Amino acid sequence: MNYNSVYTRYIKRFLDILISLVAIIVLSPVLIIVAILVRIKLGSPILFRQQRPGMNEKVFDMMKFRSMTDETDAEGNLLPDDVRLTTFGKKLRATSLDELPELFNILKGDMSLIGPRPLLVKYLPLYNDEQSKRHLVRPGLTGFAQVNGRNAQTWKQRFAYDVEYVEKVSFVFDIAVLFRTVITVLRREGVSEEGMATKESFKGNK
Repeated sequence: MNYNSVYTRYIKRFLDILISLVAIIVLSPVLIIVAILVRIKLGSPILFRQQRPGMNEKVFDMMKFRSMTDETDAEGNLLPDDVRLTTFGKKLRATSLDELPELFNILKGDMSLIGPRPLLVKYLPLYNDEQSKRHLVRPGLTGFAQVNGRNAQTWKQRFAYDVEYVEKVSFVFDIAVLFRTVITVLRREGVSEEGMATKESFKGNK
């Protein structure tokens, strides 16, 4: 496995700091414009924060731009994603602009530019030993699974790609994933699972 190589321990982190800092500076006008649009379209708060497990399952607060409303039913429960996800929110997700605040998570060291996407904390007890290997590296803004279908995959396929990344991670592999990410975003492929607004929850291995 390559997850504990010199590249992943030192070089990858240095590149994450450098690239995320430059990206925040260069994209600051975009960040400001999107923040204003979210405030106008969806109200406050502008950012969506949620706890996610990172490397070695350490939990951190991941930040994204809001893409859903806070509509609830009569009992105070949030309505389904497809009801709360607005047209504006769909466009944010399709272009991946909602992910831009994660650049600050990368700068802090919670995440990496490339790695398995951080999922929900409640999934941790549901992984088998093989799937848990996805937490041996920092989670990424984008990853190998995302350039192979994003949310259109089955969970089994997604975790297989995540583990494959952990086992093969290298500078060349990261560059390849980054290049394919640009193509995937431009084509707006696999933003949601077929027939769903986002993706069906992971319920464990049968």
